[in-house]
Amino acid sequence: MGVQKPKLMNMRNSTKSEDQALIKEQDFFSSKLERRSFLRFAGAGAAGMALVAAGCKKDKMEAGFYLGSGDIGILNYAYALEQLEAAFYTQVAASFYTGATQAEKDLLIDIRDHEIAHREFFKNALGSNAIGGLEVNFSSINFADRTSVLGTAKAFEDLGVSAYNGAGFLIKDAGYLTVAGKIVSVEARHAALIRDLISNGSFANSEVVDANGLDKSRMPSEVLGIASAFVKTKLNANDLPTT
Repeated sequence: MGVQKPKLMNMRNSTKSEDQALIKEQDFFSSKLERRSFLRFAGAGAAGMALVAAGCKKDKMEAGFYLGSGDIGILNYAYALEQLEAAFYTQVAASFYTGATQAEKDLLIDIRDHEIAHREFFKNALGSNAIGGLEVNFSSINFADRTSVLGTAKAFEDLGVSAYNGAGFLIKDAGYLTVAGKIVSVEARHAALIRDLISNGSFANSEVVDANGLDKSRMPSEVLGIASAFVKTKLNANDLPTT
């Protein structure tokens, strides 16, 4: 069964927040995802978000997941990255680091909800072509320490933005390219916010914006190499498009 292409609708305006606007686009999701029902929809709690798909056979997990080719491969590539981010922020929100202010908690919960929305979009868009749940490895992160958590969040958000920037030209379907553009703009807002939480005013420095005023980009092979430090599941990206 092929990927079902979502119908694209105009983002809602007025005073609704970005996460509400994204969530309310009903053609993006097979179920309504009201902001306060994310965890119930996704299986509730950190344990349900551990990202090892129930019923996966051991030999399949050992062999890893084949991302595919063409647009399916790119969508699975994005889905894998969104799984990683959603798992990270879910664990962050399950037990906040020492000294987290209420404002920081609220912001990180919002980011978690966005990443869950992104993950579920790709899962539903891919249908039977979607890879399974990834097994993540967060052993190098001290979730009780603000510096460790925000430093990892910065790395993930910068990586995500560069991944979408690097893969955008590989997407052939205009509809999916439009959605990718909407998602990367949200990821860039996350990256700017996290940087400002670490050091106010550092949201657009030379680490992420080049001399031409352009955000940096990375090709899938580089992105997956970096992400592999946090993902136990092997990903076969051999057939991802390169041109």
